[in-house]
Amino acid sequence: MRSTTTTKGDELSDICQGCGAVFEIGDRFCEDCGYSLSGESAEITALQCVSCASGSIDADGFCRNCGLQAAAPDRRELDLGSCAAVTDRGKRHAHNEDAVALRELTQPQMRVLVVSDGVSSSDRPDEAAERAVATTVDRLAEELQDGTHPAIATVTAMAQAAAAVAALGDSGDRSPACTLVSAVLTAEGITLGWVGDSRAYWLAAGDSATPPRCLTDDDSVAAGLIAHGIDAETAMASPEAHTLTAWLGADADALEPHVRSFVPDGPGVLLLCSDGLWNYFPAAETLTDLAAPATRTTPLATAHNLADLALAAGGGDNITVAVAPFPSNPRNC
Repeated sequence: MRSTTTTKGDELSDICQGCGAVFEIGDRFCEDCGYSLSGESAEITALQCVSCASGSIDADGFCRNCGLQAAAPDRRELDLGSCAAVTDRGKRHAHNEDAVALRELTQPQMRVLVVSDGVSSSDRPDEAAERAVATTVDRLAEELQDGTHPAIATVTAMAQAAAAVAALGDSGDRSPACTLVSAVLTAEGITLGWVGDSRAYWLAAGDSATPPRCLTDDDSVAAGLIAHGIDAETAMASPEAHTLTAWLGADADALEPHVRSFVPDGPGVLLLCSDGLWNYFPAAETLTDLAAPATRTTPLATAHNLADLALAAGGGDNITVAVAPFPSNPRNC
């Protein structure tokens, strides 16, 4: 909640609860720390200084308390109660090139999750991933609130995200690039959209009639080999296994996003993740076992746990995990 109302020049303004900065009434996000001012999303958390552990970070990357330039934290978390996410730098990358966004809509009652993995061989992959998730979650929310069917909204949002990422660079082979996977959860089911190899999984809860499964098909060389009859172990052992055959970026082919509707028969959890997690634990059954038993009741703890397991397994890439119980657990709403 906002605490006080003041003036900023001749404009009505208020105080950001994330960092204390003054913002104008009507702003959606704090310009200093990125804190959501609308209460409807949790795309960015206010950053705390890792040097003094008490100051918040301003727009130039300096602590308001001790004045030191702050390094980006290795891990960030987002928690909406009904869904949560964790993104971690991993052990071998200098920067986190993944991005994640969550949004909870009340009219209509829906949840939106988006994960993107920047292509490390491209320029500014972190910027590409951030642009992709921000554009996708904003456009999805707009379309869904206007009554657009989730599948059509997904295609529209991904097209806008593709254009936004393409605008970051020319068509050279180092243009900013990323993957993208999104999910819209309603009371009736789940609508997925994706380009690249960030994945969505269904993790069954208890005796759910719908068993665990991977809900997406990678746009990768390995997936192509498997489609042509090569066994998965051999395909994934190929040096080109993770080479993408589709992505977002100025050098990408015309966008052909995958869209899939999924209606589970029984309770469970939707998991979106980058390959920093699934490269270590590709099987849906394994992820279900690792996430149990509190997957449906504590999505944030589950996201942290899965990220920790990926770190313990090697942490060779950035790790992003987004978790949403289905149907939504009333105790987390």
